[in-house]
Amino acid sequence: MTLRLGDTVPDFTAETTEGPVSFHEWLGNSWGILFSHPKNFTPVCTTELGQVAHLKGEFDKRNVKVLGLSVDSLDNHPAWVDDIKLATGAQLNFPLIADKDRKVSDLYDLIHPNASDTATVRSVFVIGPDKKLKLTLTYPASTGRNFQEILRVVDSLQLTAQHSVATPADWKQGEDVIIVPSVSDEAAKEKFPAGWKTVKPYLRIVAQPGTAAAE
Repeated sequence: MTLRLGDTVPDFTAETTEGPVSFHEWLGNSWGILFSHPKNFTPVCTTELGQVAHLKGEFDKRNVKVLGLSVDSLDNHPAWVDDIKLATGAQLNFPLIADKDRKVSDLYDLIHPNASDTATVRSVFVIGPDKKLKLTLTYPASTGRNFQEILRVVDSLQLTAQHSVATPADWKQGEDVIIVPSVSDEAAKEKFPAGWKTVKPYLRIVAQPGTAAAE
């Protein structure tokens, strides 16, 4: 199946390095990131898993649970986990699915024949507490994922889910945002009492809600 933004993501049960996981139940009221790897002992993915382990505290601060996936068997994972620690200095601190039968990979459309008939493509799914897909990214095998960008996207998604704003190009946490066009100027006066800058009638810049500048 092809997942589109706004779809409820498929539920599944799977064996992981931290025991069995029932995905929707495991997510609970948290945000989630599911990211896939073609197979164990691949060089780019080794660096990625180490980086995510280093950033676990940042994901925790944002109420985001992280779940990796590889199509290798569970008994093959411990040796890779050891390699990740040796190569990156990070101990794996989140579950890694063993998807040997490709059940989860098929649910999430991770087998792309143009890339590989047997291994998953390297996708990232950001999932909201409502279990709906908020963002998807798919990378080629040769390009490591930018997890700082994924954190930035999570910041934007969480902010825009709570307030009537959108984030402009290259936005980072704490910077000005955009009042969405569906909010009239009259309504904006109530939502943003500190005011805003009108660049164009459809482009109104305002301090990020929750910052001192917005008070």
